[in-house]
Amino acid sequence: MHIPSLLERQSQRCPVSLVDVASLVDGGGRLTGAKAVSASEAYFQGHFPGAPLMPGVLMLEALTQASTLMLLGDAGASEAATVRLRGVDDAKFRRHVVPGDRLEVDVRLVRRRGPIARVQATAHVDGAVVIEAQLVLAITEAAPRIHATAIVHPTAVIGDGSVIGPGAVIGPYVVIGRDVQIGASAVVEGDTTVGDHTRIFPFASIGLPPQDLKYRGERTRLVVGHSNVFRESVTIHRGTVGGGGETRIGDRNLFMAYAHVAHDCHVGSDTIFGPGATLGGHVVVEDFAQISAYSGVHQFCRVGRYAFIGGYSVVTLDALPFAKTVGNRARVYGLNTIGLVRRGFTPEVVSKLKRAYRYLLTSRLTPSKALQTIDAAPELACADVAYLVDFIRSSSRGVTLRRPNKRADDAGE
Repeated sequence: MHIPSLLERQSQRCPVSLVDVASLVDGGGRLTGAKAVSASEAYFQGHFPGAPLMPGVLMLEALTQASTLMLLGDAGASEAATVRLRGVDDAKFRRHVVPGDRLEVDVRLVRRRGPIARVQATAHVDGAVVIEAQLVLAITEAAPRIHATAIVHPTAVIGDGSVIGPGAVIGPYVVIGRDVQIGASAVVEGDTTVGDHTRIFPFASIGLPPQDLKYRGERTRLVVGHSNVFRESVTIHRGTVGGGGETRIGDRNLFMAYAHVAHDCHVGSDTIFGPGATLGGHVVVEDFAQISAYSGVHQFCRVGRYAFIGGYSVVTLDALPFAKTVGNRARVYGLNTIGLVRRGFTPEVVSKLKRAYRYLLTSRLTPSKALQTIDAAPELACADVAYLVDFIRSSSRGVTLRRPNKRADDAGE
């Protein structure tokens, strides 16, 4: 939490920061912070000779600043919203605050209805309450900012706080959420919805017609979730009637420069696409997958959860979850151990997945026999192993189970 930048968005505030440190707790509905009160504070100079006291109005200001940090520091808050104090109810001043004290503030959101929030605020020194009050604050969403050279259709919907850069083009059926940043010369067209807090960098093309010879101009859709990043020259195409009419992107995905998502693809959440990574039509990419630079995934394939596709790979069958799939044509290089550990998988689950992959890749069992063996092994029972088995059995295209020609050191590494 960057306190100075957040406090810049508090209207009519004291120019002095009265909160030195702060942290959100309880999922963002509460904030605790502190202010070290020193004799060098500007508001003491020339006042209260011989007995300096922190003025009560500044104690209230400290509570207001802490409330502002709570309301604007939450992950779901608009990056362009401002906060203004509307009223103070039931204020009680319990004792003096003097230089050398550490003022500890505790603010909690009581209720929010639309733009009005009620906050219960308390400050302590050495465990004793010095002030308590209920604050009424108004949160104001900033209007969207559209560059004079941008071309935005009158029927397009642009959310509060969004920024449309120079030369950008926004089509007639587009809906842009809150706090979306669209860079210079980017294009968003078609029946396209872009979720809150998404960043679209210069020259990206989002929601343009599919590259499908059967497409005849039908109205199809692209739905993009929140907090995605589309870097320079990324292309995302909307769906086709034959493929269900919709391309869908989840939340918090990163698409690096020149990545391409074709028509009717469904991409989950928290995925990473390297530069030039390409999906053919109708591909499904599940959560937390990573597709490295300049790799291509054939149409109608699936990429499982936590899968890692190595750079410059060509994937023509379903890519197994949790595994490293690399090469042209792609082969399986065992479990993506490093990626799973980084994502918080426990050693026990990683060990079970390693053993399951040994049955699939290094035993002399056929795939169907290996799946039966995994199913029958109680020591391998867990939700992630069950998902792996179901992924293979539900594949209509077939899965990549070939290992590299040169034997890997260990299928589980």
